[in-house]
Amino acid sequence: MKLDPIVVSLLDTDLYKFNMNQVIFHKHTDLCGEYYFKCRDEDVVFTEEMAEEINAQIDHLCSLRFTHKELDYLRSIRFIKNDYVEFLRLWHPIREYVKVTRSAEGELSVVVNGPLFSAMQFEIYLLEIVNEVYFRMKYDYETLKKSAEEKLNEKIKALNNGTYTFSFAEFGCRRRLSREWEDVVVRRLAQETKACVGTSNVYLAMKYDLTPIGTYAHEFVQMYQGIDSIPLAYTNYYAMKDWYNEYDGDNGTALTDTVTTDLFLLDFNRSMVNNYTGVRHDSGDPYEWGEKLIAHYKKYGVDPKTKLLLFSDSLDFDRAQELYDHFKDKTKVSFGIGTFCSNDTCEKALNIVIKLQYVNGRPVAKLSDDVGKAMCKDPEYLEYLKRSVAFRLEREKNK
Repeated sequence: MKLDPIVVSLLDTDLYKFNMNQVIFHKHTDLCGEYYFKCRDEDVVFTEEMAEEINAQIDHLCSLRFTHKELDYLRSIRFIKNDYVEFLRLWHPIREYVKVTRSAEGELSVVVNGPLFSAMQFEIYLLEIVNEVYFRMKYDYETLKKSAEEKLNEKIKALNNGTYTFSFAEFGCRRRLSREWEDVVVRRLAQETKACVGTSNVYLAMKYDLTPIGTYAHEFVQMYQGIDSIPLAYTNYYAMKDWYNEYDGDNGTALTDTVTTDLFLLDFNRSMVNNYTGVRHDSGDPYEWGEKLIAHYKKYGVDPKTKLLLFSDSLDFDRAQELYDHFKDKTKVSFGIGTFCSNDTCEKALNIVIKLQYVNGRPVAKLSDDVGKAMCKDPEYLEYLKRSVAFRLEREKNK
């Protein structure tokens, strides 16, 4: 079974890939990165035919180049700089950086290894490819699409009749049912409701004249663990500092949980609180997290109603409404909803990720506020990072 090309534009990715990549292009071109794929679900089998199709799709991906129209669109985004766009005119995905294999038991292995500014760009494209190949080749696609359409109709009805009263962005690239279906979802949510404020998918933002939304991901903070001169427990500080210097306070929503939110808050000082427009939640109890951030703002004399709490951890629409009802009178609230926009069907969606695991040959890790989300190839390093974080937290507590 041969599929049509899954990725047909290099803009078909999350905005934060360009945001992070611009900082790396200007400040950290000496870094090399190694990324690994993981399926968090048990008993998922990829067939040999699937692996062959995934490889063929990657071949096609690496034949793509940015078009003049796409480069002009990137240049039109307020905080994307011209020299970076000119770099992208020359850049393209390099096939030799990606290796896909399959075990006899059907476990899929995907490894990306190359200069960080290039290796990092593969993540979303590869997840889009792996997910669509799996669902098209394992199930009857038309049945899946019909069930997804029924659920989308229900969501649009609920968004329009007052059942759901919050605003959100579509964050569904990485685990979407298909390129075709994400296009339908974004178009209909944008045209048939007033609740969708934008999408993380840059190609669809361009196509439908929507706001492209995103700041940075865990990998951005993780990469600082691979820089010799930076103490492990201070990576949030250096990441936020570089980010602020790059964007002059624009594009300012900080991700809190790469090495735990408690550690993040030590570096989210008065200056950072004022410089960043808000923060994003991606693990741990969202209510506890939100109250902790509100208290942190108040500690510095900042009105929480002037700051944004952006929730993005495995949200469905009902959970988002509950969070909105809880926080709407306390602060600005918004949501990034991914899988439950782009792959809500009669079958369970895959929980797949591709995570940065080495920088310049050194292991890096995400600790998260949820133990189950920690991912590291080197158990000794993971324990060392945990001890480094615990040591600083204890020392600061005793000051």
